Amino acid sequence: MARKWRSALLIPVVLVGCAALGGVFGPRVEVASAASEDDVRTSIRAFTKIYSVVEENFADPVAPDKGIYKGAIPGMLRTLDPHSNFLDSRDFQNLREDQRGHYSGVGMQVQPRNGKTIVLAPFPGSPAYKAGLRPGDVIMAVNDKPTDNLTTSEVADLLKGPKGTEVKISIMREGNDKPILFNVIRGDIPRKSVQDSFWLKPGIGYIDIESFNETTSAEVEENLKKLGEQNIQGLVLDLRSNPGGLLNEGVAVGDKFLHKGQTIVSHRGRASAEKAYVAKRGNGGRDYPIVVLVNRYSASAAEIVAGALQDHDRGWIVGENTFGKGLVQTVYPLSENTGLALTTAKYYTPSGRLIQRDYSNVSFFDYYTHKDLEQKNSLDAQMTDSGRTVYGGGGIAPDEKFVIKLDKFQVDISRRYPGFFNFTKKYFGPREAVLPKNWAPDQAILQDFHDFLLKEGVKFSEADWTEHLDWTRQNLKKEMYSTAFGMDEARKVEVETDPEVAKAVESMPKARALLDSAKRVVVQRLAR
Repeated sequence: MARKWRSALLIPVVLVGCAALGGVFGPRVEVASAASEDDVRTSIRAFTKIYSVVEENFADPVAPDKGIYKGAIPGMLRTLDPHSNFLDSRDFQNLREDQRGHYSGVGMQVQPRNGKTIVLAPFPGSPAYKAGLRPGDVIMAVNDKPTDNLTTSEVADLLKGPKGTEVKISIMREGNDKPILFNVIRGDIPRKSVQDSFWLKPGIGYIDIESFNETTSAEVEENLKKLGEQNIQGLVLDLRSNPGGLLNEGVAVGDKFLHKGQTIVSHRGRASAEKAYVAKRGNGGRDYPIVVLVNRYSASAAEIVAGALQDHDRGWIVGENTFGKGLVQTVYPLSENTGLALTTAKYYTPSGRLIQRDYSNVSFFDYYTHKDLEQKNSLDAQMTDSGRTVYGGGGIAPDEKFVIKLDKFQVDISRRYPGFFNFTKKYFGPREAVLPKNWAPDQAILQDFHDFLLKEGVKFSEADWTEHLDWTRQNLKKEMYSTAFGMDEARKVEVETDPEVAKAVESMPKARALLDSAKRVVVQRLAR
């Protein structure tokens, strides 16, 4: 099923997350002495001469930012590794906003579709939500500036601005002949990295960490208190599609679930001594079983947490092999609000494995699309606390593989033709965005959706429709809840009907057995 609202942007999100968000602010590294000063001077002179020839003789004028910042520097960094990256002023600003966990604007997700910028969903409680913007609204102009031919980033920049200022948003809505104008007062928009936790069933809690920014560990703490950690008999920790983020926040989250003194991660690089991070506070003896959900887009700090819990036999990992990013970026602020995310170290899980995938003989496209999920380094075999064998070189391999694959009917409706989304915006277009409490699609709504799909050109048989009726009902309910009740309620519907979450709950006894086995092994070792 579609994984959260950002699923349509998975590869770009992971690329940005792994290349930039995965960094950790650190000390500035002095120029290395691997090459002689003469070699460096010779290379710089050669580059200067080439650039002068290009600048003087190229058919069109060459702007310095295009030739150097968007060409030479990124080209140089791409020869190093897939994650070192030059950040222009917009990228650097976005990075800082992501890491801080808040920005000033109207608060909604937007997405390109068919050459237009549409509202994917306003954030609950945001100025956009309170003003009445809806999923499916097409943004036509911002402060009287037409948005045609603008990128999503450019539209997002127009929507952002100082808190308390007004922005005029003109939208077209399904069922309306004329644009609708919204005057929205910008506010401080928190970017929650941890979505609201809840109980899946009595005693089984659910926490979803979507990224690791400056507030993540505090958000985890807050959600555990909200659940009442003393009442937790099992926890599903969802790290699927989490692109990573700040190393120190990954360490702080790992600290919440491990015993005091246990290693969480270590890193070392050519210009930095090895540093190990250990649990300083620990879990206070709360050893409830944990099942961790991961997928191929779980990366960086998400892999640090999953790897630490797996190596200490603290969590049972379910899903598919994670992305495999074991490189640490230090972010260096540069002039003109730009930055450099440079790989300065490699990180290792507590058992000592390097989970970074080999990128030496693959294109960046193949590296980021990550089709080889069985990749591993057989020479990097390590042992968990209880003696289970784990490998480096291919991300975190789950203890239990479980992946839901959509068939053609499901792919066509949810991805190729975004039927749930388009039907919902059409349904609510001329109506008030209201549904009764505990609403669920009845037979009449399902028939309307069936007829809508046929009208949109989606080809399927009646046998397909009957076979997938429950799946269709659940996804339609989730999408319509997004408009009528907001993203939080829609997300809860999605989680409660997610077969991967159901598998995690089913696997909770395995997490308990793993914990008990690890404790016995530790006791036996101490008795020797």
